[in-house]
Amino acid sequence: MGLTSTTVVQDRLDGVTRTAVILARGLGRRMRLADNDAPLSAQQATTAESGVKGMISVGRPFLDYVISALADAGVTEVVLVIGPEHDAMRQYFYDLAPPTRVGVRFAEQAEPLGTADAVVAAANVVGDGAFLVLNADNFYPVAAYEALLKVRGAGLAAFDRDALVREGNISAERVRSFAILDVAADGTLAAIVEKPGAALDLNSPSARWVGMNLWMVTPALVDACRRVSLSVRGEFELPEAVALALTEGVRFEVVKLQAGVLDLSQRSDIAAVAARLATVEARP
Repeated sequence: MGLTSTTVVQDRLDGVTRTAVILARGLGRRMRLADNDAPLSAQQATTAESGVKGMISVGRPFLDYVISALADAGVTEVVLVIGPEHDAMRQYFYDLAPPTRVGVRFAEQAEPLGTADAVVAAANVVGDGAFLVLNADNFYPVAAYEALLKVRGAGLAAFDRDALVREGNISAERVRSFAILDVAADGTLAAIVEKPGAALDLNSPSARWVGMNLWMVTPALVDACRRVSLSVRGEFELPEAVALALTEGVRFEVVKLQAGVLDLSQRSDIAAVAARLATVEARP
């Protein structure tokens, strides 16, 4: 199962954050939607139907590429947040293809109650201390992980809107479905607007920095995740927990990046992501 627990403990004693939590519990509603125009193999179609986006094959399971990039950045432990029904993921990472560069553990989120609830489930496994949090359906640049691992406190990655569109597989219109960040002059997070939708002026300077759910989470933020109220979408959401923590004086360092992110959230993404990763060697 990868590196030993002794290595992980030593990392914590050294005060270095090398644990990453991957949120893989989502229902994958958009991925489950039929799309007759998306060119999928039979295997890809079957996995897409299950909604388990991280296990969709884009050469090999998408999560292999994600975990490989984390290992490149110096992460030594990965905690996958999954549901009780995700036995196939357990079997893959424990028995069929266990990573060799990181240790893998699982945190079970009994119900798909949102990203803040998933962070709490992960914290119950990770214990005290800070850890990276990221989506299971995004392939982020290694530089983003490296920068966040250096943050000594809560933090997040902010992606330049134009670079995100230019270098990833995300259209300008699709930016409306992510989070827009208000970054203060001192480089800290002032506010976050989740999924602004049609209200967002894509050409506005205030829409420059986009959040792609890549965080350095601290115990203070975990505490906010435990107390956050249900969102209008009926979930306990990490961005709303962040907003709560901001009101309570938690400081979030913003790491600004001129880079793209690959998003694997719907069937039409699969071929494009596979093409982009065709020259990438996954070494989880």
